[in-house]
Amino acid sequence: MPRDSSAVPVRFSAGTAAPRTPLPAGACDCHVHVYDGRFPAAPGARLRPPDASAQDLRALQRRIGTARTVLVTPSTYGTDNRCMLEGLAALGAAARGVAVIDGSEGDAELQRLHAAGVRGVRLNLSLGVSGTARSLAPLAERIAPLGWHLQLLMAPDLLAAQAGVLRALPVPLVFDHFGRIPPALAGRHPAHAVLLGLLERGQAWIKLSGGYLVSEHRSVEDPALDALAASYLRCAPGRVLWGSDWPHATATAGEQPLPDDARQVDRLADWAAAAGGAATLRRVLVDNPAALYGFAPLSLS
Repeated sequence: MPRDSSAVPVRFSAGTAAPRTPLPAGACDCHVHVYDGRFPAAPGARLRPPDASAQDLRALQRRIGTARTVLVTPSTYGTDNRCMLEGLAALGAAARGVAVIDGSEGDAELQRLHAAGVRGVRLNLSLGVSGTARSLAPLAERIAPLGWHLQLLMAPDLLAAQAGVLRALPVPLVFDHFGRIPPALAGRHPAHAVLLGLLERGQAWIKLSGGYLVSEHRSVEDPALDALAASYLRCAPGRVLWGSDWPHATATAGEQPLPDDARQVDRLADWAAAAGGAATLRRVLVDNPAALYGFAPLSLS
């Protein structure tokens, strides 16, 4: 039975109901951000959302049933990871971080980030204000000794053009927001084939996050997302993750309606049901994040 909804609104999330599908213990939301006006936006940052705290995030967790979280430094802050690190400290062992660096950081700084819970770095080639495609190899080489992954957000044309470079990188790759493949181009754009090949060879992971960003209707309800999600789940179910993208910075900027995060969970449950059911849902939400981010095994008590 679905969990009882207390009908309490959560900041930056439409709706108040709980998801219709209860999530497994240890479920992880692998893509969220926190914001705080005490930290200045980077010059050139396009998205400058209102404050969204770890406390606000806990309210979302209570509503949708997640227990673990991956905080990602957003494009707003450039290479300033302080806000994300404060969020990690507040959330404790149930959180991991993805930082943004320029590659010039010393070993001590990277070790400090690792001790705080960081397990990867993000190169945002769509909205980011630091780094270019030429940063791919240097960043990968810099983080490889730490066992970190490189998380990428890049337009399909650029992804396809960098296919050879991506295949040769010495670290796991994580593509967020469905790999930025528009559903209408699934199976048609060469970037989709590149992503599937990387997944199949065990070189990459894909986040079923930001469906409302890649949908031409700007909504996770878009039925065209079904085939795109299915392509990833069918290709490499052990390499698929999920993220809410809360607090939805593009929505607070007025670029699309504010998503209902319970409905985002429901849509994931639909995709999992078509690809193996409860076992697939657990794999995406619990087992795969634990493997990538190094979460401790769940207690059996």
